[in-house]
Amino acid sequence: MIDPVNSMFPPDNLNNLKDDMTAFIEGHGMKRFFGQVSEEIPNVVWESGDNPDGWKDFVELAKGAGSTFLTMNAVELEKEELDFLVERLRNANYPNDEDIEEALWLRTYIGKAGFIQIGWPHQGVMFLYEVSTEWYERYQRLMEVAEDFGGIVFDEPDQEE
Repeated sequence: MIDPVNSMFPPDNLNNLKDDMTAFIEGHGMKRFFGQVSEEIPNVVWESGDNPDGWKDFVELAKGAGSTFLTMNAVELEKEELDFLVERLRNANYPNDEDIEEALWLRTYIGKAGFIQIGWPHQGVMFLYEVSTEWYERYQRLMEVAEDFGGIVFDEPDQEE
């Protein structure tokens, strides 16, 4: 997650960071492949520590390792996705008013980027750099809640024949 105190980027919108990453990657003569690397693929996540510009070191390492491209994915919150989440939370078997209010509060972030992932492959492993905002982490938690409780179906007791 971005540290708002030590970062020149707003803590609630990563669009400027995405633009800077794009310029930096292309400035190194590398291409971008738009796609997200799933958890099923063996990967190693870069640890930047307190360095908000650690992603630059990551890109330079990719170039030094001979990679000619990086994968890139940025997630912006869309109104339709948030509306769908709110409906799922409202229609859950056991709706939680606090979760619904939190989801409604997220409307402030519609159109803003909350997650960026860049990566490069090396010997069957994806090396990844990920950054997210606090609101995106909350959104992901609510999505998990909606998936876990929104679709529970209780089976009828077995009928003996």
